This record gives sequence, structure tokens and C-alpha cells, in this order.
Amino acid sequence: MLEAQSNIIARVDELRWQLPPNLNDLLAEQIYTEATQIAARSQERLGASQRLLWERRLDWLLTNRYTGIPLMVLLLAIVLWITISGANYPSALLAALLVDWGWPALKAALAPYLAPWLLGVLVDGVYLTSAWVVSVMLPPMAIFFPIFTILEDFGYLPRVAFNLDRIFQRAGAHGKQALTMSMGWGCNAAGVVAARIIDSPRERIIAIITNNFSLCNGRWPMQFLIATVFLGSLVQAEYANLVATLAVLFVALLGIVLALVSSALLSRTVLRGHASTFSLELPPYRPPQILKTLYTAFFDRTIFVLWRAIVFAAPAGAAIWLVGNIEIAQVPLAKVIIDWLNPLAGIIGLNGVILLAYIIAIPANEIVIPTILMLTAVYSGELHSGSAVMFEASSHQALGEMLAAGGWTITTAICLMLFSLCHNPCSTTIYTIYKETKSLKWTTLSVLIPLAWGFLLCAIVTLVWM
Repeated sequence: MLEAQSNIIARVDELRWQLPPNLNDLLAEQIYTEATQIAARSQERLGASQRLLWERRLDWLLTNRYTGIPLMVLLLAIVLWITISGANYPSALLAALLVDWGWPALKAALAPYLAPWLLGVLVDGVYLTSAWVVSVMLPPMAIFFPIFTILEDFGYLPRVAFNLDRIFQRAGAHGKQALTMSMGWGCNAAGVVAARIIDSPRERIIAIITNNFSLCNGRWPMQFLIATVFLGSLVQAEYANLVATLAVLFVALLGIVLALVSSALLSRTVLRGHASTFSLELPPYRPPQILKTLYTAFFDRTIFVLWRAIVFAAPAGAAIWLVGNIEIAQVPLAKVIIDWLNPLAGIIGLNGVILLAYIIAIPANEIVIPTILMLTAVYSGELHSGSAVMFEASSHQALGEMLAAGGWTITTAICLMLFSLCHNPCSTTIYTIYKETKSLKWTTLSVLIPLAWGFLLCAIVTLVWM
């Protein structure tokens, strides 16, 4: 009896490998086709023909194998261009209000009541860092998130998953990973949690590990700022926003490519297995409720993210100020660490200031920009000079001159944009990955894989540029 059962199991296993690899997809397609035919014979549609015709024509454009992905890239480029172009003036206005006017006024008002060291911690550290976060992050987020939410409410994001399904399938991943990447563009921790929609544990882990290649809200301002200050300055003023847009678009698309390559490597090595079936029902298009969308995008996303950035930025600003004032042999501790990191950073086209900033900014990506600027001022000895130049966000030219004086070049800017895409997740995302996978192994891989890509890409760019 046992021998007969073993023979049957062996025969079943032999026949299973003779089935086509896309059997699940074929069965799902046949079931949906038959269900559509039954529905067509069993129901009568009244007054919906024009709407259905319009939706089918739009779907033909947005999900066509020839036009779907190009339109997706074009739409992303338009969103980024609107964000970059629209954020410049309000950022300058906020910087002038909070920094050029607010910083001296607050310092003068508190100087008679506070000790010099406490005044430095609170005003030069906490306040200036928070002011920079608000002036740089609020305008682009206030533009980007509402547009992204409108596309989400309209029903476009499932079409993105449909377009990318075949590509992810070839990479050994799941089509729904496109949806988790879209969520990651808002917050990587949210993208990791969104991977729960993938039923296969193997493909869910792949989606979790590679989600960090989606630029989160804390990294978009970095991309916008560096692209505008350095790459936009390479061309005439009327083309600056276009060049900056194309640069940020390239980095965002590179993130998708790296996610696919990493997924393919994982699915063929430590996470080998069969791809599961992916059945996606495209929802009907819905006209966005503009007021509700604006409210949701501004309060639930923009204000929430901005408040989170300030909460992390304020103590970081105090810590950086203290590190700049604690001296070893009359040399600031920050300068000692930066000098120690400079040789390693030079190999990958960066500098010690940037590497130290990313170490300090592990709690949140939002504080990378103010951390870099404050450390640059500490390293150059300008932190206590009484000048607000390191926070003159009202002038991209002044900011570029300040960074150039710190040794920054076009190579540094390009490598920073690449490293901003490829570095370890923030502490919140790392904790979320561990909670979702309950595995130290997968959490460690989620940290090391982006870092490996970041060091490799930056080293290649530096070598080629040299």
C-alpha cells in the first residue's frame, strides 16, 4: 500500500513538471473569460454604454503594451516637473520668513535670558534645523502628494501594476509588487506593510527587501534640491527646471530597475521558487473628489510627514550643534570624524560630511539635508561666525556656492543623488521590516543590499568621471 502511494506521488510530481509554467495564469484567464460571457448573457446594461466606451478607450491607451509604460513615464515626468517648478518660490518665501528674518529675531529675543551654550543649542541647532526642514520639504510635498493622491483616487495605480506585471514576472517577483513600490514612493514603511497583499511568502519577502529602492517622501526633497542647485546650473536658466526634472526622473526610474534586478537575483538565489498567479481586477475610473483629496493629501500625508521630520530634526540639530562644540585637542569632534571618513567617502565620490550625515540621519531621511548643511558649516568653521549662509535656501546660487566652497563638485552631486536612492532604510522602515518578516536575516539583507548598490554605483561613476 505504501509503495503504491509512493508511486502515485512520484508520478504526480513527474507530470507536474510537464505542465506549462503559466498554467495558473491560463486557468485564471479562462475563468474570467467565461465569467464575462455569462455576465454578458445574464444582465442588461442601461445608460452606461458611453461611459464604458470611454473607459475602454482610456484603458486601451493606459494599459496597452506599446503605450502603457511610455505614458506612465511621461506622467511621472510631468508630476516631477510641476513639483520642482512650483516649489521654488514658496521655498524661497518660507526660508526668507523663517531664516532670514525669524532666526536673528528669535536669537535677539532670547539672548538676554539664556546662557550662550543653551542659546546655541536651541536657536542655532534646534530652530535652524527645523526651519530648514519646513522651508525645503513643505512646498514640494504640498504639491507632490495631492497630485499623487488624485492619480490614486482616479484608479490609475492598479493600471501601473498591470503594466509592470509581465516585467516583474520575468524577474521572478509578483505583479502586486508594483503597488507596494507605489506606496513606497510615499513612505517605505507603508510600502513594506502593503506587501501583505501578496499571498506568496517568498514573493512578499522579495517585495519587502526591494521596497527601499522606491524614493520615499524624505528623499524626494534631497533629489529636487541637488538636481536644481547643481545640475540645473549647468544650463541656461530657462532650461534649469527641465534638466532637474529629467535628472530626478532618471533616478526614480533607476530605482525601479534596481528593484527588478535585485528581485531577479533574490528569486534565483536565496529565494528560489515558483511564481504565483496574479489576478488583478481593474477598478472603474472614478472622478476625484478634489476637496477631499486635498484635505487627505495635506493633513494625512504632508503635515504628518512634516511633523515627523521636525520631531526627528529638532534633537538631531541639537546633537549636531553639540558635536560641533565638543572639542578634542581644540578640534571639533565632528571635524575629527569627518576627516576619518573622508578617504572612504572619496572612493565613492562623496565626502565625510555626507557619510556622517547619513549615519546621524538613520532615524529619518528627512533630516539628511539640514544635517549635511550644518556639518558642512561645522567643518568649515562657519557655524559660529554669525552668518546664516548655510541656511540661505532663498538663493540656490548661494547654497551652491556654499557647498562648492566645501569641496562639492558635479560628481559629488550626482553620487549623492545615487546614494540617496541606494542607502540603508530609515530606522522606522528597518523596524517595520523586522516586524513583518520576523527574521533578522531578511532585515539585514534589506539594509545591506541597497548599501551595496549605492557604493558600487557611486564608485563606478567616480571612476568613469575621473
